[in-house]
Amino acid sequence: MVINDPATLAEMTAVFQRYETALVTNDVDTLDALFWPSEHTIRYGGGENLYGYGEIQAFRAARSPAGLARTLERTVITTYGTDFATASTLFRRDTAPGKVGRQSQTWMRTPDGWKVVAAHVSIIADPAAG
Repeated sequence: MVINDPATLAEMTAVFQRYETALVTNDVDTLDALFWPSEHTIRYGGGENLYGYGEIQAFRAARSPAGLARTLERTVITTYGTDFATASTLFRRDTAPGKVGRQSQTWMRTPDGWKVVAAHVSIIADPAAG
């Protein structure tokens, strides 16, 4: 298995950037399109545990578009072969001083393109601030 094949890594990096743009602009249609439409898809968030595409889609539809701007740090995207990848990043928001967010995603190539199959978002006290 090839780890970080340059072409696959470039594809996944572009998809990750598309996701990030959709997230901070609250482009719900694009966010929905980037999640695998399956009951097997999971998203653990800051205050919710979402099982299945339907729960994730309902969460996105109800989420406030306020305060989504953020900056990313230490983003690591790793591809495994040509059809599987992980993306992990830290993020900060001006609205949450002294906190750091953590996001991890598992991506799978499908006939309809790259899709998130599992995601986790959490916010903790910033260890660097202590």
